[in-house]
Amino acid sequence: MAPDVLNAGVGGRLTGSPRRAGALLAGLLIAVAALALTVLASLAVGNRAIDPATVLGALFSYDDDHPLHVTVMELRLPRTLLGVVVGAALAVCGGLIQAFTRNPLADPGILGVNAGASFAVTFAVGVLGLTAPGAYVPFALGGALVLTVLVYALGSFGPSGATPMKLTLAGVALGAAVSGLTTAIVLRDTDTLQVMRFWGVGSIGGRTIDQLAWAAPLIALGLTLGLMCARSLNVLALGDDVAQSLGARVRVTGVLVVIAVTLLAGTAVAAAGPIAFVGLMIPHVVRWFTGPDQRWVLTMSMIVGPTFLLLADVVGRIALPNGELRVGIVTALLGAPVLVVLVRRKRVSGL
Repeated sequence: MAPDVLNAGVGGRLTGSPRRAGALLAGLLIAVAALALTVLASLAVGNRAIDPATVLGALFSYDDDHPLHVTVMELRLPRTLLGVVVGAALAVCGGLIQAFTRNPLADPGILGVNAGASFAVTFAVGVLGLTAPGAYVPFALGGALVLTVLVYALGSFGPSGATPMKLTLAGVALGAAVSGLTTAIVLRDTDTLQVMRFWGVGSIGGRTIDQLAWAAPLIALGLTLGLMCARSLNVLALGDDVAQSLGARVRVTGVLVVIAVTLLAGTAVAAAGPIAFVGLMIPHVVRWFTGPDQRWVLTMSMIVGPTFLLLADVVGRIALPNGELRVGIVTALLGAPVLVVLVRRKRVSGL
């Protein structure tokens, strides 16, 4: 693995051979096509099925007097677009954390981001009495940011600075402490318990275009920063000392990764609640095809993540005869067995 990672990280070729490059490009096109089909399914499937022709008509020749057009544009389109940006955010965030900590079983919660966001939302609901999702969104993002900064500061103590191991330990410790405070607030009030019971599962349903309007720019910025770190993360896979000797700016990369993780995971949790397994599983699935080059891992994760999240959301809509399963439940049900199979494969699990 080391020669490939080194080649990918120090201005080398994109892949090892033209045949390999062609296979990766073909895989990218297939992933894009799968995402497009999943988006169409998300717009068509629901309590009332809508045929693809009507969906396309709503998108390209909208008629506000047509009830199915209104359903597509006002109810399903915001939900679908939010699923795209949240899925991309969680998947890329997971890839960044796994590469930076060199821990193949890391996920967006390992740096305490999810715990910080959940605590802030619980505080807003249980202490300040806020119940509308739009009202506690800033709290979720702020809580994620504050706890991530604390984790990075705690993990930076000592002459060695912010190492992946110290950041992981700091994130686990602070996340556990904050989760305990969150539970204490929830258990003291039944109204808070009722609100958090639904938010804590994770869902992209019932969201509006206004929520997408503030979430999309933040996630776009996080994705940009994450992709900018890909080449440096390839070199960091060889170890900090080797990376520094090759000219990689280890501390700068660490700061950028932390900022990207905060923006991606914090915004995703604020918009949709904590959704499990997307950030943990998708990078494993992608590495099975792309190999260790983080430029390909992050790029493919940005496409495969939304596909998986939207597919889980569609399954949740039709799984029950009445009502629907929230997407956070479906991702756990679908993701757990797939992840068990994947982590048993040495090539997939290794970084």
